[in-house]
Parts: sequence; structure tokens; C-alpha cells
Amino acid sequence: MGRKHARESTMKLLYQMEINSDFSEDAIDMFFENNIFDAGEKSYIEDAVKTIIENLNEIDSYIKDNIEGWELHRLARVDLSTLRIAIYEIMYREDIPIEVSINEAIEIAKKYSTIESSKFINGVLGGFVRKRNER
Repeated sequence: MGRKHARESTMKLLYQMEINSDFSEDAIDMFFENNIFDAGEKSYIEDAVKTIIENLNEIDSYIKDNIEGWELHRLARVDLSTLRIAIYEIMYREDIPIEVSINEAIEIAKKYSTIESSKFINGVLGGFVRKRNER
């Protein structure tokens, strides 16, 4: 299926980990035991989840800096997981264009969250990219 499927699956795994407060290797292993992925999808998911977990405080601080009037713990977990993936791609994946990361995050929000969430995610990521470019 490709990277779109891998992104959606990464969101589902991060969502599950967030809901269960379990960011362990066991949670990742169980996810792979219960789902089938091709080698490219599995590689993307593993890299994304491990990099996000290793850099969670930094990634979350970027989100906090761009959610005016909101607090991180009040965000819908789908939206939080989606934002984490997009910021991971922007920060750590030079092979993925920023526009693609933002577009895919918006599409995931439309599919799994709400229309309002897709607009919110677009605004947060737009602010993040503008601040990043100013540095």
C-alpha cells in the first residue's frame, strides 16, 4: 500500500500507545504481530515511532509552541498523534517534502478526526514551519 498506509498505521500505533500510556517495545511488537505490512511500511513505522518516542519532549514542545489557546493534554489523541508524525517527518526525514508531510497530516485528520481538526492541524503545522524557517 505504501507510505500513506504506513503513516495511518503509525498514527494508530501512537494513538494506542498514548491512550494506554505504554510507549514500550512490547507495545510496538504486539502491533506488528496483529497487523501485516510490507518491508517498506514496517521500516517507516519502526523508524517513525522510535524516533518520535526518543524525541517526544522536543516534538511536543514544538506542538505546544504552536497551539495558541490550547494545552497539549486537551488535544484529541488522534490529532496529537498526527501532529507528532508530521513534525517527525519535517524534522527528521529530509527525503519527504514539507508540503507532503503537511498534506498527509491534513488527510489523516479528515479521515480519522474532524473537518475542524484538519484546519487546526494545518494551522499548527503552518506556524511550526514558519517559525522553523525564521531560525
